[in-house]
Amino acid sequence: MAHELTLIPGDGIGPEITAVTVDVIKHAGADINWEVVEAGMAALEKYHDPLPQNVIDSIARNKVALKGPLTTPVGKGFRSINVALRKEFELYVNQRPAKTFTGIKSIYFDHIDIIIFRENLEEFYSGIEHYIDSSKTAAETIGIITKRGSERIIRYAFEHARNFDRKKITLVHKANILKFTGGLFLDVGREIAKEYPDIEFSDKIVDNMAMQMVMNPYQFDVVVTTNLFGDILSDLASGLVGGLGLAPGANIGDGIGIFEAVHGSAPDIAGQNVANPCAVILAAVMMLEYIGEKDAARRIEKAVANVIARGTDVTRDINIHSTVGTKEMGAAIIKELDSIE
Repeated sequence: MAHELTLIPGDGIGPEITAVTVDVIKHAGADINWEVVEAGMAALEKYHDPLPQNVIDSIARNKVALKGPLTTPVGKGFRSINVALRKEFELYVNQRPAKTFTGIKSIYFDHIDIIIFRENLEEFYSGIEHYIDSSKTAAETIGIITKRGSERIIRYAFEHARNFDRKKITLVHKANILKFTGGLFLDVGREIAKEYPDIEFSDKIVDNMAMQMVMNPYQFDVVVTTNLFGDILSDLASGLVGGLGLAPGANIGDGIGIFEAVHGSAPDIAGQNVANPCAVILAAVMMLEYIGEKDAARRIEKAVANVIARGTDVTRDINIHSTVGTKEMGAAIIKELDSIE
């Protein structure tokens, strides 16, 4: 039976890289019917709204969406599309893997494989802020952490670790200074860890964590943390493995998942057939695992890895001497799929 899923092509390079991704998914054998909807700049021009109601209705109906990069229009009255989607569907999990691919230049030679789970709705990104004087020379932001929010993200990380045979979870906090908010998050983590004796648990203060990730990233497996720290550390982790060009992400709630490339829409190279499609293809790998199409996910990830490792059929950001474009790299990944059982 076919999966009914939402596809948001996105802005800038989004339509190019999502088109390649749809072809790769189809060739891998996953049976998907796409409901294509527009958001971002294309929707603004057509509907005068960067996030029209039909997009929200489609995601609510299909429960799973693959999303290209979106641009939030500059100007008053326009909300961040990503933040709006997270709040609309209560997508409390932000999942960001950082994995080494042979052929991608980075400062580390051995294989890194870290997953960061970031709480997605609370703390300093909840939008509770204001100026505290009439001349606007001082401002205050309120970061609220709840027991429920902490339990949801931490338990999700433990369940993922158990289901995907991960051995260790590191909880990152600042409880030495933020004794109430950070302390609550840490206390909840310690309590939940007792329910998973098969998984090693430790915690680290965020500043030490940042240093340790740079000095020895191999000591980390699954990381779970609060919103602001997760935002920073997930990009740091991407930097360890070569940058955002191969960085997929997922925003997940109870029964709903939106999967996306982490990088921006790059309007300066839109329509030129030069964009690297791998981040959104790897986001599709996460999506396929989420909907139970594990074999297709495995084969696509292996095909991407093989093509990157060869270094000939890749875009110029991977191999500066390459003349291969977005479509040609996608075709190489599809051809590689045929050799993977």
